[in-house]
Formats: sequence, C-alpha cells, structure tokens
Amino acid sequence: MVGVAPQDRWSTIAALRADQAGEIDFPEFLRGCWEAGFTWFDVDLAGRTCSYHGSEGDSYVETYPAVDL
Repeated sequence: MVGVAPQDRWSTIAALRADQAGEIDFPEFLRGCWEAGFTWFDVDLAGRTCSYHGSEGDSYVETYPAVDL
C-alpha cells in the first residue's frame, strides 16, 4: 500500500497503552496505529480480542479479560 509506514508492532502497542490509560484520544490512537504501519483492526467480541493488521501482512492480537456485569 502506497504511503503506509513500515509496520512497527511496538509503536502500535505504545499507542494502545496510551489510549487505554486515557493519555490520548481515539483519533490520536488511530493516527499512532497508522504511523506504525497498521491500516485496520478487527474486534472479536465473543473471543475478546482485537487484531491490528498492516498492509504487509503483519498483525498484532490483543486479548481482553472477561467482564462480569
């Protein structure tokens, strides 16, 4: 994909942690993912995962614990 940075898993994780900590807002989080080379993400609510995908085929999967309501 033209104009996409090389994939940097650790920069994506840093943006994710900053978002989770409330240090950045969602648009800043998306920008951080884009600048780290990840172009889309997929949320699996049943499996409690979010997968971040890049244009070079790389991916990072974040898992989330179950929540009792």
